[in-house]
Amino acid sequence: MVRSQTLALREKEFIEAARANGTARVTVMLRHIFPNVIPTLIVLFTLAIPEAIMWESSLSFLGVGVQPPEASWGLLVAKGKEYMFQAPTVAIAPGVAILLTVLAFNFIGDGLRDALDPSMKD
Repeated sequence: MVRSQTLALREKEFIEAARANGTARVTVMLRHIFPNVIPTLIVLFTLAIPEAIMWESSLSFLGVGVQPPEASWGLLVAKGKEYMFQAPTVAIAPGVAILLTVLAFNFIGDGLRDALDPSMKD
């Protein structure tokens, strides 16, 4: 994704103008291309963190992730499903924690992208 955006930016007029002025490639990269790619990187990172949380909790729930001496939200949900009818909050609380954490990272990523994206500034 970043590579395709970098290749598209390379063809823009402001990059050609910087090259025509004799600006070094490193300077063009650091001053013109990199600031335009940062919002995409932020969104990719903030989407990768919730994905990792979901993978870890899913694998722990299935029993192939974190093992019982360690703590994991997926492991807590798996252990709590045994007591679902006696005390449903034992299983629901870690599930809600997973949900809120994943949503928080997604909202943070969207907010940072909106704040840092130069194409959205009018």
